[in-house]
Amino acid sequence: MAAADTYRIATYATPLSRDGPGLLLRDILKAEDSQIATSQAVIAHIAPDVLVLTDFDYDLDGVALNAFADTFGDLFPHRFALRPNTGLATGLDLDRNGRLGEPRDAIGYGRFAGDGGMAILSRFALSEATDLSGLLWRDLPGATLPEGFYPPEVLEVQRLSTSGHWIVPVDLPDGPLSLMAFAATPPVFDGPEDRNGLRNRDELRLWQVVLDGGFGPAPDSFVIAGNANLDPADGDGFSDAMADFLADPRLQDPLPGLDTADWPEEGGPGNLRVSYVLPSADWRVADAGVYWPAPGAGLLGSDGLAAGPHHLVWVDISR
Repeated sequence: MAAADTYRIATYATPLSRDGPGLLLRDILKAEDSQIATSQAVIAHIAPDVLVLTDFDYDLDGVALNAFADTFGDLFPHRFALRPNTGLATGLDLDRNGRLGEPRDAIGYGRFAGDGGMAILSRFALSEATDLSGLLWRDLPGATLPEGFYPPEVLEVQRLSTSGHWIVPVDLPDGPLSLMAFAATPPVFDGPEDRNGLRNRDELRLWQVVLDGGFGPAPDSFVIAGNANLDPADGDGFSDAMADFLADPRLQDPLPGLDTADWPEEGGPGNLRVSYVLPSADWRVADAGVYWPAPGAGLLGSDGLAAGPHHLVWVDISR
């Protein structure tokens, strides 16, 4: 009997956002940016079959994404990105600080439209996606919005997704896989109303609603991948929501490592687990890991931060 095919699915919160539109493409083409070079080296070293990138600047024609993917030769012939909610202007004072047009007045924090979006690179063909990014926060079943904080005109435009929630079918040789990709807001940078903490929790809850069949038939065979910006035990935010999600019997937690990001201990949250690759229960997990080599070893420099605080998370699965 032939051995089952094994697929490596990964997510990486790469530091591939820049201060303005077009600058990421400039830096990719110049090939002089050490963060980009280190990120590329890590991706090539892990060589995933399907990769969800978060914090990757979006442009309408995918020029930067194609330029980045081309640096890997024929590893990722299939590329996908949709316009994210990050930087999507509202014309309203979403953070209620009395000023308009600031990054926190966009649907998702962003200095310009497309700032720090998401992208998918794949060895395998990608079919038509289901995009849930336009869902208004108030329309999520069981949504919890900051009480009394948003005026009616904001509720009319405030989407739930900070960047996006996509369900992208991946055409694997032995059958389809539904890739459920997202990148949630950090549960900080707000006030006593806790709007970011509440939103972060509901961005995670959206996947539970999807699995409950709240937006049509639930995916049969899936992988949830991306940056939840939420640790199940430490840091800010509703950690219990992440712990409960990881315990959902419809998915499995490969436990690739306890930490996926390295922030300062003083003045910061320290090491946290915030990025995840979570296969549905029908998959067999062959291996999993977080690319976090020992200090001074590997591709991430002497302090392990040559590509920023986040580390690539990968899981090997087979049917």
